[in-house]
Amino acid sequence: MNTTAIAENFIGPDRVMDVREIPCSIKHGLILRTCAELPVGAYIILLNGRDPVHIREEISTWWPGALAWEYLARNADEVRVKVTKLRDVKEAADLPSGCACSH
Repeated sequence: MNTTAIAENFIGPDRVMDVREIPCSIKHGLILRTCAELPVGAYIILLNGRDPVHIREEISTWWPGALAWEYLARNADEVRVKVTKLRDVKEAADLPSGCACSH
C-alpha cells in the first residue's frame, strides 16, 4: 500500500496531520509510516482529539531517540504534537497497521 499518498491527504500545507476522524484501527499505522517516511529534519504536527500517548510509546519502541515529541497544545478536545525526525530510521516491514489500545 502506498502510505505516502494516503498520508499526504491528511497533511495540510501547515504540516498539520489531522487524525481526529481516522479510526484508531488505521491511525497508528498511518502515523508510524508517515514518521518513517519523513526526511531527517522534517516534522509533522499531529492534531488529535486526545493525548496520543500510545503513539508516542510506539514511536519510542520502534525508533528510540529518532523522533522528537513536543506538545504545542493540550486541550480537552484538541492536542497538537510536533513530531520532528532527528535521524534516519530503518523502516520496519512489520510496523503495526492498527492499534492495540482500547480507545
